[in-house]
Amino acid sequence: MIIVGIDEVGRGCWAGPLVAGAVILGKPIPGLADSKVLSAKRRQALAKQIEAEAVAYGLGWVAPAFIDMYGLTLSVQRAMQQALAAINVPYDSVIIDGNYNYLPNEAKAKFLIKADATVAAVSAASILAKVARDQFMVMASKGFPDYGFEKHVGYGTAQHLAALQQSGVSELHRKSFKPVRALLKLATEEHTLATKQMGNHVAN
Repeated sequence: MIIVGIDEVGRGCWAGPLVAGAVILGKPIPGLADSKVLSAKRRQALAKQIEAEAVAYGLGWVAPAFIDMYGLTLSVQRAMQQALAAINVPYDSVIIDGNYNYLPNEAKAKFLIKADATVAAVSAASILAKVARDQFMVMASKGFPDYGFEKHVGYGTAQHLAALQQSGVSELHRKSFKPVRALLKLATEEHTLATKQMGNHVAN
């Protein structure tokens, strides 16, 4: 049976894109596992091997602005649709990691909890998506050096929160996400108060 494994990364990040991977494997690749349990160095090595040896693979990207506008469910669906669309060979089944079928119009698709740890093609998809997204965030850190994207790749950390408080919200941030939204609200309130105080001062 020819299986397309699909997984996404970056769902919970405060900044950066959401990325989905889709992979059909040929011969087995030793060492495949859920990308979260592998070291960065091991993920990178496996990603190169997957790209070289997979029968087919694809990536889907969704920008922060799309996530803010349409929410996570539609964003994950869009990323997975894009990734699957890049698979240009016949397949028998699509296995999506998780507890929800993001591709209900794909008759061959089904979800499987913990598939990224138990189905090799899904593990491979997880690794490809994670490596691609991490590389994007490292590159993005050069244009946004104040946020430490090269270290936390957009996830919510104390360092990231401190950087947001210090430097404000960038165009890479997901403005609908609670911590970012709270900072934007605070900034708006402070601006409104400052404007009001300035008006009072002028009036006096």
